[in-house]
Amino acid sequence: MCEVFISADPQSYDARTRSVRLHGVVTSIRLENLFWQVLEEIAQRDGMVVVQLIERLYDELVAARGEVGNFASFLRVSALRYEALLAQGRIPADNSVAIRSLDAKAVLRELPKGWGGPLSEQQPTAEVRTLHVAAR
Repeated sequence: MCEVFISADPQSYDARTRSVRLHGVVTSIRLENLFWQVLEEIAQRDGMVVVQLIERLYDELVAARGEVGNFASFLRVSALRYEALLAQGRIPADNSVAIRSLDAKAVLRELPKGWGGPLSEQQPTAEVRTLHVAAR
C-alpha cells in the first residue's frame, strides 16, 4: 500500500513560497509544488495565470463567506477537490473546457458528506447572512 504514496517524486512535496499581490497588498503563500501545479492547471483552463486565479478565489471566498481564514489551506483543499471532481467525472478531463463554463450545481450535486455543496443549498452563518443583508 505505502509504495503508492512513497514513490512520489520528492520534488512534488517540496514547498515553495510565492509572493502574490491581492488588491495591491503583497502577501506570500507557501504550498507544496504539486498543489501549485494543480492550481496552474485550473487557472490555464480558464485562461488565467495562477496569480489571477488566486485573486479570484480570494474575492469569491470573501464574498461568499465574509472572511478568508487559512487561505493556504483553502487553496490546498481547492486543488484536492478539483482532482477528486476530475476523478469522479464531474469535471471534464478535457483541459480545453473552462471551469467557469460548467454548471456548478450539477458538478456539486450529491457530494460525499463533509464536502459541502452548492452555496445556494448551504445554510449561511449568521455573520454571512448579516453581510448579505448589509450589502443590499
